[in-house]
Amino acid sequence: MDLKESDVLGDLVGQHWYYRSKAAAVLRYLHGTKVHRILDVGAGSGFFTKHLLQHSSASIGICVDTGYPCDREEQCFGKSVLFQRSCDTVDADLVLFMDVLEHVDDDAGLLLEYAAKVPCGSNFLMTVPAFQWLWSGHDVFLDHRRRYHIQRLESAVTKAGLEVVRSSYYFGIVLPIAAGVRLAERITNPTGIEPKGQLKKHGWAANSLLLSLCLAELPLLRVNRLGGLSVFCLAFKPGDR
Repeated sequence: MDLKESDVLGDLVGQHWYYRSKAAAVLRYLHGTKVHRILDVGAGSGFFTKHLLQHSSASIGICVDTGYPCDREEQCFGKSVLFQRSCDTVDADLVLFMDVLEHVDDDAGLLLEYAAKVPCGSNFLMTVPAFQWLWSGHDVFLDHRRRYHIQRLESAVTKAGLEVVRSSYYFGIVLPIAAGVRLAERITNPTGIEPKGQLKKHGWAANSLLLSLCLAELPLLRVNRLGGLSVFCLAFKPGDR
């Protein structure tokens, strides 16, 4: 989770429709995957690691983010969460890149760097924002370099020496809403796109409606290769562990 968005939502992040439904999607995507030690790269607040510690067999989470002021350790649901500015070799069996790759110039290089830090057989779960035509002030605000389609993400993954298990889109139901917002932004600001965060707190009714729509999409999560706001990809590092 981006630290800029964490500042906006604060302690309410777990109630926001976007993060609640995305956390549910992470669990659905990892169903059947054994998780014990999590390495969360660009983790921000560590929201997804904490969610997995609560709802899976994972026993420890290591959150890495250059934005942390110092290294520290917390207890979450009786399990350890380490917050570090960097890491060396880690015996992790799940590596998370939750909306991280779009922030760097060399996405494959970043994946390759962390693939070298974990054992063979380790799983990688990545999410990135979908479709360059959805580029907006929100991307500029968050310092994104690009948005993705499935093939572009898979290309970066395989270039890093990882093997794709599956990839798909999520938030397809709310894609038309987002497209309308982006179009309105371009009409009202024809001279250029201004940096502007679009994540905000919603009232109970709007939040519940959007959450219900996205949760209803979960049964199609693994097979949706048509469209959505996010691309999900599960891959692994080949070789004998």
